[in-house]
Amino acid sequence: MKRTLSLWLGTLALAAFPVLAQAPAAQTGKIHGHVINPSGAPQSSGNVTAVLSNKPSEKGTVFQVNQSGEFSGELPPATYNLIFRQPDTPPDKQVDHIDNVKVVAGQTIEQDIDMSRKEYISSLPPEEQKKLEEIRKRNSEALKANEVIKNLNADLKTVGQEIHDADMARATAVQQLGAGATKQALDAKEAEIKNDKYGHAEELMTKDSAARPDASILWARLGQAQLGLKKYDAAEVSFKKALDIETASKKPSPDVQGLAESGLGEIYARQGKVPEATAAYDDAAKVNPAQAAFVYTNAAKIFYQVAQTAGDAKTIEAQIATADKALATNPDPKNPNTALLYYLKGQGMISAPGAVQEDPKTHKLTAPPGSVEAFQKYLELAPDGQFATDVKGILAGFNAPVSSSYKAGKKS
Repeated sequence: MKRTLSLWLGTLALAAFPVLAQAPAAQTGKIHGHVINPSGAPQSSGNVTAVLSNKPSEKGTVFQVNQSGEFSGELPPATYNLIFRQPDTPPDKQVDHIDNVKVVAGQTIEQDIDMSRKEYISSLPPEEQKKLEEIRKRNSEALKANEVIKNLNADLKTVGQEIHDADMARATAVQQLGAGATKQALDAKEAEIKNDKYGHAEELMTKDSAARPDASILWARLGQAQLGLKKYDAAEVSFKKALDIETASKKPSPDVQGLAESGLGEIYARQGKVPEATAAYDDAAKVNPAQAAFVYTNAAKIFYQVAQTAGDAKTIEAQIATADKALATNPDPKNPNTALLYYLKGQGMISAPGAVQEDPKTHKLTAPPGSVEAFQKYLELAPDGQFATDVKGILAGFNAPVSSSYKAGKKS
């Protein structure tokens, strides 16, 4: 009875502490790698056969090489020779091999078959070695060129952002200094931001245009940066360089040509060369018709800016003419620039020397034909616009009705 009780207690103790089940040991190991051809590029086809090192005559396990030159699979633990064959290599031949590769259960082994290694190249016939050297040289040059292009594209993206930031410099100045800042302080901050942005853009494009002097876009962007810095002579040279490259190109780019011609237009406008500026803007619109409205709108703005300081008749005439051209290419009233164009047109018309007549007795002012209509159209399209107060004052000075004869569209 005592013996029976002891056995029962022992069984109870074992039941209280169950034995945890153990996972079965891994039965295979993983292997992967890359096959690199003698030129140093990935081998995009073929297969790798793994045969036991101590039984090389036996049939092995075959792994296919993908287009990226990669192979992978699983093998029982052992030491293998890896044999690479191209698709047309006979079964009893081989292109390359790597001996004594040890595969361990539960582990991943990486083993490349690199046919660009010195030992393999040295085993090839002299004529093949010579061909490989030429291929390697061409590949090296291509890789360098690709790296240069990659860097240039990155710089162009940066410069595009820098130029955009420079265009937004006034808004940034207001944001940084606050709406209560004086005009003098805002002007100084705006100039500081522009010099910084355009300066960095000029630095990048000067470097890149020297590296790739045949890339017209680099010269065009360099010209933009120099124009922003008011380096007009240097900018003119850069824009003309871009146009020369485009003229010689089998596939000229309308975008680059338009950018360069518009840049020349602004240079000439700011230098008071109105005929040259007008011709350049017309060329920009002609070579890139899709951007004609933008080109002429920008031209009207620039002529207006110049006229505010110079005030000469030719610049004012150009302001009116380019505003009309912009309206003709894009008269869409929903376009925010359309209202501005009517203002620029009307403002130019009343600013022209002798355009506004005053009666010596009544001192009543007579507006030049078409100017009142242009101002009324502005108010119709932008009743609360930037120049609305100014326009209402002008119309009142001519005793003209503020309400427009144009029929505004119904608001939805």
